[in-house]
Amino acid sequence: MEEGLMPAKFSVTPVGAFSDNYIWVLRLDDRAVAVDPGDAAPLLAFLRREKLRLEAILITHHHADHCGGLAELSRDWPDAPVYGPPGISGVTAAVKEGDEVPLAFGPAEVLAVPGHTLDHLAYRIGDHLFCGDTMFAAGCGRVFEGTPAQLLASLKKLAQLPPRTKVYPAHEYTLSNLRFALAADPLNPVLAMRQSRDQALREQGLPTLPSTIAVELASNPFLRCQEPAIRASLLAQGGRADDAEADSFARLRAWKNDFR
Repeated sequence: MEEGLMPAKFSVTPVGAFSDNYIWVLRLDDRAVAVDPGDAAPLLAFLRREKLRLEAILITHHHADHCGGLAELSRDWPDAPVYGPPGISGVTAAVKEGDEVPLAFGPAEVLAVPGHTLDHLAYRIGDHLFCGDTMFAAGCGRVFEGTPAQLLASLKKLAQLPPRTKVYPAHEYTLSNLRFALAADPLNPVLAMRQSRDQALREQGLPTLPSTIAVELASNPFLRCQEPAIRASLLAQGGRADDAEADSFARLRAWKNDFR
């Protein structure tokens, strides 16, 4: 998307699904676009309650909690195109890096961000980034199909977006991620502020999202694995002083996998 070419103003609402998924609903007047509807029921209930017309669906990757609701949604909204990676049942318009998805309020730029899965995509619409399971608030996804180096490259691609960009991951993992981030980067003052704020939000039943690229650059350990404080923490976990950035990232991700 050309810099300065901004979509019409739209709102973004999280619709909860399963235990911690968010289906993001973009809405303008009575038109709606849904991102990663793993479960059709809560989305259909939201659309009915708000009297919205589903115009399109965006899918980031093939895991069932992101696309499992497509068959049911297609019965209720058969004319709504489904954009996503090729090979996913229910995707009617396959897209790839560099494509633009035509939406009612402006185009969505498609970004390839492999690592969590090989087919993973993200969608940038103006100052809004819908990144599925690639970047989380204070974290990142597990490496299931790709390599740590691929996921690191994908995170660095997203980190180059304008700092004001709002980040909409697909899961409410923030408090868990912050506990790990504080273990890896214990003296980072931004993390302490985030934890206090986000704990208060969750106690009120409110989402901690969206984040921003600026906040993630300041506090997400997976974007900061070369920082001296994090490298020191990795050394205490068995890392090496001469580890390259990709090695540090892989060690950090492996530590998070087993962190409790």
